[in-house]
Amino acid sequence: MPDVRLASPQGRWILFTTVLGSGMALLDSTVVNVALPRIGEDLDADLAALQWTVNAYLVTLAGLILLGGALGDRFGRRRVFVVGVLWFAAASLLCGIAPNEGVLIAARALQGAGGALLTPGSLALIQASFHPDDRGRAVGLWSGFGGIGAAVGPFLGGWLVDGPGWRWVFLINVPLALLCAPVALRHVPESSGGPAEGRFDVFGAALGAVALALVTYALIGAGDGSPLVVVSAVAGLAAAVGFVLVEKRRPGPMMPLGIFASRQFSAVNGVTLCVYAAFGGFFFLAALQLQVVVGWSALAAGTALLPTTALMLLLSARSGELADRIGPRLPLTVGPLLCAAGVLMMLRVGPGASYAADVLPALLVLGLGMVALVAPLTASVLASVDVARAGLASGVNNAAARAAGLLAVAALPLLAGMGPEAFRQPERFDAAFDRAMLLCAGILVIGALLAAATVRRPAPGCRRPECRTHGSVAVPPLEADPRRGSSIA
Repeated sequence: MPDVRLASPQGRWILFTTVLGSGMALLDSTVVNVALPRIGEDLDADLAALQWTVNAYLVTLAGLILLGGALGDRFGRRRVFVVGVLWFAAASLLCGIAPNEGVLIAARALQGAGGALLTPGSLALIQASFHPDDRGRAVGLWSGFGGIGAAVGPFLGGWLVDGPGWRWVFLINVPLALLCAPVALRHVPESSGGPAEGRFDVFGAALGAVALALVTYALIGAGDGSPLVVVSAVAGLAAAVGFVLVEKRRPGPMMPLGIFASRQFSAVNGVTLCVYAAFGGFFFLAALQLQVVVGWSALAAGTALLPTTALMLLLSARSGELADRIGPRLPLTVGPLLCAAGVLMMLRVGPGASYAADVLPALLVLGLGMVALVAPLTASVLASVDVARAGLASGVNNAAARAAGLLAVAALPLLAGMGPEAFRQPERFDAAFDRAMLLCAGILVIGALLAAATVRRPAPGCRRPECRTHGSVAVPPLEADPRRGSSIA
């Protein structure tokens, strides 16, 4: 039984290193959007390259995050966490010195693979290390500090882009990793799930990542009409079918398909796909809109987006308590509708827009909608499966949200009619941004209707989320299986 107490020096070091490690990956998921215009200008990259700068990271992270948790169970959670931290740092260094867009995109894919190792590992280490009496408070502090990191991310990213340059958005990870890894090796106890429990499915993970990459390539390149795009689309769909067949037949699959036998679990993941597709597309395009069309600096654009994260950080725990009393159906219906209203209010944001009159009201409404839905969404996911599969259910839901976001970043510019040079042409970008916001709002309304039709009150005594405070606008929080100390059961 783990026996480290939170008040002890070792307990504080464990909390410090896990927050620092997960914070690196969380920061990268929020700061890069702000840097995109400068990256495009400096590397002479088109819109497709900027899409890949975001999506190369998400493809490997979403495709491998379930595998990352299983590898920690098998080979040791601290060991895999440290490998992930150092891998992430090495890939970040490569991003920071990238001489062209091709190297940057490849390095971002490597970065996502490192993130898939360290992200589930950080929470797993907390679950496996702390005494049961302190575990809940430790998880709360971990998620709270992570939320603060998410709030600081866009501001920090904007300051770095306007100051030392966009490359420091990536290079800042190197000293953080060089601090994090030695602390983990010195102060964090090793733990594992044992050989019998540490299953991993490399072939399934590879098929999933390949399917996402090929479909993303087809969506980003669809405007070219190239035969390669058609081949990529067909191959991506074939890889997706292969992934399903492998997971169905494999004795120890990465993602057991039987979990989807729960209609509630499938329905809530459908809602997840809708809302996080809209969020992914919104935050990708909003950071560009504020700089390309409104004319703000990277720092101003990053700071402008803070209200959504701040509201999540301040109110997510209370939202979860309210959903416990009234059930998740109403919050999961009202929340996406509020988000849709906030997205539609962004139609007012154009040349000469005022922050107080145009941008802030939209972000406050969007943030309140996110507050209403994120905690009930996580609770519904955990309540829809038995306790033994809580970590797996959370991991699948987290990966689904990431996949939805990357597909939205790939598809929205195409559907909105953005050309390769759109981000260099403010008038054309502004018109396409408005069309994209209408699409995002429509997706959110579909998510609300799906929730109203399918989500039901969970049974008494079901598993409740431990991460009550949450500040990430990109994905729902990961939850661990407390009996195993693994964030991907």
